[in-house]
Amino acid sequence: MKKNIVNHDSTRIVLITGASRGIGNAILKKLVGQNYYVLGTGTSEKSAQIISETIDSLGGRGFGLVLDLSNDNIDDFVKNILKNYGPPAVFINNAGITKDNLLLRMSEKEWDEVIDVNLSSSFRLTKAILRPMIKYRWGRIIFITSIVGLSGNAGQTNYSAAKAGIGGFCRSVAKELASRSITANCIAPGYIETDMTDSIENNVKQNILSNIPLKRFGRPEDVANAVSFLVSEDASYITGVTLNVDGGMFMS
Repeated sequence: MKKNIVNHDSTRIVLITGASRGIGNAILKKLVGQNYYVLGTGTSEKSAQIISETIDSLGGRGFGLVLDLSNDNIDDFVKNILKNYGPPAVFINNAGITKDNLLLRMSEKEWDEVIDVNLSSSFRLTKAILRPMIKYRWGRIIFITSIVGLSGNAGQTNYSAAKAGIGGFCRSVAKELASRSITANCIAPGYIETDMTDSIENNVKQNILSNIPLKRFGRPEDVANAVSFLVSEDASYITGVTLNVDGGMFMS
């Protein structure tokens, strides 16, 4: 990891998990263009390199870093960030996994892995970055959840439970940290155009679209725009909320 201590008073450091593709990559690109020093994580050296190259190609500042949320190395990871870059002022918890199965067929391993990576790692990583954030008395924490954390979804009891749990965790964090000018909010995407939605059969896709009032899948940039607002000073009086970015799907 290259040493490059950032002046916290003039440039805010952003930490984004799962930043090599999809929603995380769109968030990375959005914030790189807004004078943030962006640290994005991926699960491999290759994905970290992709992140670094993306930042460089946009003329931004920051690096890609390797982080495996299934390992117990989160404290060491954060210590290295503090040592080599400085304290993150903005934390975007985006990384997650799915292990879909019907409840009667779901194994303990499928349940445990999704809960650990999606929910328990949110606790561990948020806790690890809080102390320096509290010291500076300013911070923004964003959890990328999912509309299924509110509505539920067949075949995703583990994923729905994890995302719903993050919502409750976020609201509790918001209450604990409000006096330190630190806000915590969730963004709950609906169906977003990704590699996964590209592979959906057309008849299934049309059925999904019929339940979305705006009649289109979301774009990763739609989520990135919501993140950009919630981490800004314009959102300084907003905390503990879940912003649905779903084309109206939840209300339908």
